[in-house]
Amino acid sequence: MAAHASVQARGTRTRARRHSTTSWAVPVTLGVILGWYATSIVRGGGVLTGTQLALGLVSGAVLAVLCFGLGRVQRRLPTGIKAAAYGALTGGSIGFLSSLTGRSVMSASLYGVLTGAGMLLAAFYFFYTREE
Repeated sequence: MAAHASVQARGTRTRARRHSTTSWAVPVTLGVILGWYATSIVRGGGVLTGTQLALGLVSGAVLAVLCFGLGRVQRRLPTGIKAAAYGALTGGSIGFLSSLTGRSVMSASLYGVLTGAGMLLAAFYFFYTREE
C-alpha cells in the first residue's frame, strides 16, 4: 500500500529557472533603440560605415546587458539604491547620446544629470508607493 508513495511521479524533476519573456525582451528592445539612435546620430544622413554600425551594436549591447543585470538584482536592492541605479542608467544613456551630437562635454553631462535626476525621482516614487 505504501509503495506507491515512494515512486517519483513524472515531470517532478527540478528544472533550471528560466527567465520570463519580459525580463529579456525589454532590455533587448531598449538596446536596439539606443543602438539605432546612436548610429543615426553619428551617421548624420550619410552612408552607413562599419565603424558607425559597430558603435551602434556595441552601445546597444552594453545597455541591454546593464538593463538585464539591473532587472535581475532589483528585488534585492533597497528602494533608494534601486531608484538611483535606474537614474544612473538613464542619465548615462542620455548623456552618451547627447555627446554623440557634437555638443560640449558640459552640455552632454548636464543633459545626462538632469535626465538621471528626473528618472531617480520617478523611479523612487514608483518603487516607494508599491513596496510592501
